[in-house]
Amino acid sequence: MSIAVRRPQQGGPQAGGPAGRRPAAPRSGTRARALRRIGQAALVVAATFVLAFLLLHALPGDAIVARYASPELGLSPEQLADLRAAYGADQPVWVQLGLSAWGFLTGDLGTSLQTGAEVSTLIAAALPPTLALAGLGFLLAAVLAVGIAALATFGRWEPLRRAFRSLPPLFVSIPVFWIGIVLLQVVSFRLGLIPVIGANAAEQLVLPVVTIAIPIAAPLAQVLIRAIDDTLAEPYVAVARSRGASAGWLLRREVARNALLPTLTIAGVLFGELIAGAVVTETVFARSGLGRLTADAVATRDIPVLQAVVVISAVAFVVINLAVDLVAPAIDPRLRKEVRA
Repeated sequence: MSIAVRRPQQGGPQAGGPAGRRPAAPRSGTRARALRRIGQAALVVAATFVLAFLLLHALPGDAIVARYASPELGLSPEQLADLRAAYGADQPVWVQLGLSAWGFLTGDLGTSLQTGAEVSTLIAAALPPTLALAGLGFLLAAVLAVGIAALATFGRWEPLRRAFRSLPPLFVSIPVFWIGIVLLQVVSFRLGLIPVIGANAAEQLVLPVVTIAIPIAAPLAQVLIRAIDDTLAEPYVAVARSRGASAGWLLRREVARNALLPTLTIAGVLFGELIAGAVVTETVFARSGLGRLTADAVATRDIPVLQAVVVISAVAFVVINLAVDLVAPAIDPRLRKEVRA
């Protein structure tokens, strides 16, 4: 079904000149906004680096002493001092901060205090499994959120709509580790659908992806339901319904586009939840990845590894939110008008 919409004429003196053409929108405002956002993102990353460095070095104890001062190793105080000098731990904090910052800028993330391996090598080995887990988890979360929001708004029966509206608060209140443990108990041990030992690569991803997707789907579904409700309450939607527009037409032509911007914004914010969920999920399912590496570094107080994980996570979080912020005017014309103004 098509609904006729009258549009204002483009010609005439009021349209922007004798030829009826509107003047080209200035691009300087858009460029200035993009440069300002990029500068703010760089400041956030720099502040995160400095804050993480100071907080990690303010922790009580000494990681080098905890690692090498064991009586079994039999190292003398002079040898421990040489180790501290080799790792740069004998220098003032501000010198260590400068050296660490320069190392990150040049690609040198330091050396692990626990294993002696390069931190960049450890990150490169742990990042691909975590990216696969996070990407598939977010994709499944988006599918679940869209399905829950659609059934909660356009379901045929009122009890069904109420039931699906109550799912997001329920999902938010469930801890990630509890979801993983329940899935292991039910799917693997009780039903035997996915083996715990000897599973292939695809089977190993199923339960962790579901575990990390459920907490992410909850806020996405809440935002979608709220956006759909706000759009359906608009006067033009009531006019379209009075003219015979179906629910499917409204969903495709009006609701989907208006609900996309707030959902995209909250999706960028939820990236931090993916990092936190990966730490718990990879620990529960004994998966190798960035989350497992972080948990091991926390247990051994491996400061170079923790510093690298924090900075890389901050950079990824800032880049994703910066991309969402720059794409938002292309989705919502009202934001383009604000930028031009």
